[in-house]
Amino acid sequence: MKNMIKETIVILILLLQFSCNEETPDNPLPIVKEESGEDSIPPPPVNPDFVGNLVWSDEFNDGKLDASKWNIETGTGVNGDWGTGQLDRATNRVENISFQNNVSGSNDGCLVITTQKEQHIDREYTSGRINTTDKASWGPGHRIIARVKPTGVRHKGQGFAFWMMPEEKPAGLDNIMWPQGGEIDIMEYVGSIPFNNLGTVHYAWFWENNEYKDWNHGHLGAYYNYNLQQVPTPSEPGYGNYPPSQNDNSAGSSNFHNYGIDWYSDRIEFFIDENVYHIHYLNDGAAYGKDGEDKIDFTTINGKKTGVSEYSNHFDEWSPFEHKMYAILSAGVGGSNYSYGGEIVPEAEFPCSVYIDWVRVYELKQ
Repeated sequence: MKNMIKETIVILILLLQFSCNEETPDNPLPIVKEESGEDSIPPPPVNPDFVGNLVWSDEFNDGKLDASKWNIETGTGVNGDWGTGQLDRATNRVENISFQNNVSGSNDGCLVITTQKEQHIDREYTSGRINTTDKASWGPGHRIIARVKPTGVRHKGQGFAFWMMPEEKPAGLDNIMWPQGGEIDIMEYVGSIPFNNLGTVHYAWFWENNEYKDWNHGHLGAYYNYNLQQVPTPSEPGYGNYPPSQNDNSAGSSNFHNYGIDWYSDRIEFFIDENVYHIHYLNDGAAYGKDGEDKIDFTTINGKKTGVSEYSNHFDEWSPFEHKMYAILSAGVGGSNYSYGGEIVPEAEFPCSVYIDWVRVYELKQ
């Protein structure tokens, strides 16, 4: 018996020595969990009076586009597909950008952006696309929000976005390359995922001398489920169940919703109808341990399943979400590389109209 005990002790000592000598990697891969505990990720500070003065808005009640606030983009982009593989040509025609009063659920007049299936110049689809570049831009310290009803977005390949791109550029440079300059997708609603909206940040891992490299693209996002009013389970819903019925309140196309971000100095909070579903922290270690890895995890905050991500300040030359960006409202038709939720399907119905009741920007009390 004593000999057996001695042998057992020797084996335990050898195992302990082996365990102590085993190398631990310097940068272990992050563990991404589908559901985390209530206390695994600290919630952001809560300030019930965080929204301040209205600093910019367009209510779209005048029946025409305000040229002091918006530019109309036309064409197909610098490489013939806006850089996303889409099939449409943006125009300044009333067929694609118009106005309508007495839209159910709106406050008053609405901007209407419409994609059409029609032969126009060199394309079989047309669309509308407007932005505020050189006229209005905002950065940290603002709430940016739009009230939108994407009525016609009901089939795969149809989509609408409310998003932001960089207005500011590094000193001495005429431009900043994508995604080094960052991109914020406040509303990315596509017909192939009709019961969810995606809120995302795009950024680069390396400066690369401000040059584009197809591998140099990071993005962190979370879906919002209209029925649950939080991130769905599973957290990435995938394509399917389109088209929804016209009166299905679980689909984003059936009603107006308020799509926005609260942009703080250290984070961006994505919300729909005041339900926060994605919080992105700019710096490593702001939500998780400081490990040099960008990641997203899901937890429950204020009773809602919420995506919490970090980080996007990966290099010293530029911090993408610490500078002003301009707003874009755009509709589109998807091509072969999955822009706007995938390749357009033959049964997609046109015209495909989206109603924008208003766009507003507020100061935040930080």
